[in-house]
Amino acid sequence: MQHVARLFLLVALASCGGGGDSTPAPSPAPAPAANAQPLTCGFAAFQADTLRLVNAHRAAGASCRTRGTFPATAAVRWDDRLTAAAAGHAQDMAENDYFAHESREGSTPAQRVSAEGYAWRTVGENIAAGQRSVSEVVDGWMASDGHCANLMSPAFRDIGMACASDSSSRYGRYWVLEMAAPR
Repeated sequence: MQHVARLFLLVALASCGGGGDSTPAPSPAPAPAANAQPLTCGFAAFQADTLRLVNAHRAAGASCRTRGTFPATAAVRWDDRLTAAAAGHAQDMAENDYFAHESREGSTPAQRVSAEGYAWRTVGENIAAGQRSVSEVVDGWMASDGHCANLMSPAFRDIGMACASDSSSRYGRYWVLEMAAPR
């Protein structure tokens, strides 16, 4: 049964909203992001709002449609290392006007999280672009089956999120949420 649960989690995380892994990547992780400062797109209560919204959904439980129904689960905690990994990827996407879980240099969410010093057992990533607020991005993720499953997964214990903006880019704002559980 444990293998079935792990397979389900891996499939859920690998969805468009997924960007996840449950085993360490064999290739070396890239160097930590040069800009390790959290990026918030100017939202004063960015961290508090993110935790409040995500944990409210986790406390209530949710139907993620094709990904299943998730009962209420434990709240997640904010982790600065995950935030730094999210910030580096959000900034890179904003500055270089692309939208993908894999960076232009080929780094994955798992590699970025490892590069920030987080020793993980499981890791996932949600990305979004163009949303105007924390609540809009979280609502959008909850409306997407794969993103919803990531937010609701009891396997994750820690999160970090960043928002980077560049007015010359296609979407303006790029959002990255890293989710993980320690080893």
